Amino acid sequence: MPETNLPGVNTIPDVQNLEDTRKIAINRVGVKSIRHPVKVLDKSSGIQNTIALFNMYVGLPHNFKGTHMSRFVEILNSHEREISVENFPGMLRDMIAKLGAQTGHIEMSFPYFINKTAPLSGVGSLMDYDVTLTGEIDKDGISSTIKVVVPVTSLCPCSKKISDRGAHNQRSHVTVTAQITAHLWIEEIVELVEAEASCELYGLLKRPDEKYVTERAYDNPKFVEDMVRDVAVRLDAETRICRYIVESENFESIHNHSAYALIEKTKS
Repeated sequence: MPETNLPGVNTIPDVQNLEDTRKIAINRVGVKSIRHPVKVLDKSSGIQNTIALFNMYVGLPHNFKGTHMSRFVEILNSHEREISVENFPGMLRDMIAKLGAQTGHIEMSFPYFINKTAPLSGVGSLMDYDVTLTGEIDKDGISSTIKVVVPVTSLCPCSKKISDRGAHNQRSHVTVTAQITAHLWIEEIVELVEAEASCELYGLLKRPDEKYVTERAYDNPKFVEDMVRDVAVRLDAETRICRYIVESENFESIHNHSAYALIEKTKS
């Protein structure tokens, strides 16, 4: 039942709609950290069920005292649960229409699972990746981005060069944030990054697999600078991406700090 048709609703004060006299607009106001079940597109099985964390905001004109927070939750519950970059525009348009706003912003963060096969034994296991879909709407239109955090192994070229035995390695997080012009699978971004790491990660490894990934990393050393440059080369070649940020953070195994690098590019 619409709110206006509820018994007695017209006699209850609507404080949010009161005029504000301070004449200060608010860039973003809304709800943060709402958990909601969703279905996301899965390249191998079609649909994957997961739980997403939503942040939803609109711009508030200077003359309004407040926004209607409950409407954000109504919008989430009214939409189909198959949510992707492609249907973010519909959610954004719905949100600013229902809230009488000119600008809107939605973030949706969720764990995404990919079934991986160990390189030699063939045992299967799930790997999880942190994914964030972001959509914005304003007077210039709608823009959407996808961000994927890919954990990988990196091995230090300098350590390998100067050491008589072994080389230090570490787990690294390579983060790709991409503005896309056509559908791009989450798996494609993951595969793109993993191909440029010293070695990719697996949820489960047998002893022959462990030997393989250790030696593969040793044969493929990379500085944090190498990592972002090599991933950037692949992003440059991907025609469905028009703008990107690639970051790499190496959680150093012989230091109490991380090594970090970032490349940001808008493609012509």
